[in-house]
Amino acid sequence: MKKLLSLLLLLAPAAFGAEILDGKLDNSKIYPGTVHTFKVSVPENYKADGSAGLYLGLDGILCNAPEVLDSLAATGDIPPLVGVYLQPGLICRGDTVLRYNRSNEFDATDARFARFLETELLPEVNKMLTSKGEHINWRSGGENAMIFGLSSGGIAAFTAAWHRPDLFGRVFSGCGTFVPMRGGNELQAIVRKSEPRALRIFLQDGFSDTWNPLFGSWYEANRMLGTALDFAGYTASYDWQEGGHSVKRASEIFADVVKWLWQEKPQKGTSGNATLAPIMENSEEWLMGKPAVYTYSNEAVYPDGSLIALNEDNSNGIWQYITDSDGKRLFGQIFYWLHSYGTGSLHKGGMTFDADGMLWVATEAGIQVCDQNGRVRAILDLPAALKQAFADIPRKNHLKNSSLVISDNKLTLYTPSARYTRILNVRAAREGQRPESQGQG
Repeated sequence: MKKLLSLLLLLAPAAFGAEILDGKLDNSKIYPGTVHTFKVSVPENYKADGSAGLYLGLDGILCNAPEVLDSLAATGDIPPLVGVYLQPGLICRGDTVLRYNRSNEFDATDARFARFLETELLPEVNKMLTSKGEHINWRSGGENAMIFGLSSGGIAAFTAAWHRPDLFGRVFSGCGTFVPMRGGNELQAIVRKSEPRALRIFLQDGFSDTWNPLFGSWYEANRMLGTALDFAGYTASYDWQEGGHSVKRASEIFADVVKWLWQEKPQKGTSGNATLAPIMENSEEWLMGKPAVYTYSNEAVYPDGSLIALNEDNSNGIWQYITDSDGKRLFGQIFYWLHSYGTGSLHKGGMTFDADGMLWVATEAGIQVCDQNGRVRAILDLPAALKQAFADIPRKNHLKNSSLVISDNKLTLYTPSARYTRILNVRAAREGQRPESQGQG
């Protein structure tokens, strides 16, 4: 009966009076030269007091969203939502499209798109006025915002929320392209290793979704992301049905998914990651302080002095050298392999060893914790100010000349502009003491 009612809501003509406004953005600094058009739906009985929530839909209006959102708000299933419906960017000369920017914006796994939404699109929406002359605004915080997309829009919705859960805490991804287009296939691995975010997530895809087999199976990629979310402790739900690469199924379940996403507040879960979970026990958020005097070094020395980790090039790895009894460096290899978003060289900073011989490296993708064999096993979030700074254009290495220091139950990141500290379950290395071997596993 509930499914029938949801379907009727989708098919019925608009029973509620959402006002639809048109907008245009043509001065982007993040995607220069592009023109983005968008629509805004203002819920019936809208109040410009910031009490409404936000719905962001990619590729314009899909799934009859304005009417469905108003209908669900009228029944009290969700709060009233301002809807923003974005079209991807184009660069045109006359009537000729010179560049379609959709894949560049939507399929990329870095934080540029989230930054575009935060600093360019949404402020433009805030400037708009309703027919009654009221400014358009909504309640801040990720728990008050939902983002939806289909196909490349599906991965874009997930990635925007992944990088900025403080902006979007509720995610619906339909037929998402978590495949090797622009690194989407890496997300399931990063989810397994990363500190959990406060997100509530719904994934949908069809068994026969292989829109372009060159890039792999959409369905398998979605299922792999789903199992990663379960492992990492997320509140997530899934719809796997017969079907291909289409908006059809997403439209059928849209009302029910929206209701599910708004049932509870997004919460951080507990990861099944056996390296990360103990580190996070009794952890606290980053605290920012004034800059402090510190010593910068591009190397980290193993507790007993038997090897050295060296950040000496622009690769996405860290070199390791063995040291002999005279301190001579031998047998250098790029040994520690690090995760990265995007295509540029990974911006790296300070690093240090803990008491277990794990190498901690400050990178723009987070604080990456590598085991003795050079593999990343855990990724902790950067301080919020640094995460946002790394999404700015042009790219800068905000960790240049930084230093990472572990003391018992505390991690400190020193940068030229600030000092950040965080309480974690970690032990400082003891000089001269060799950690227990982790074997070659």
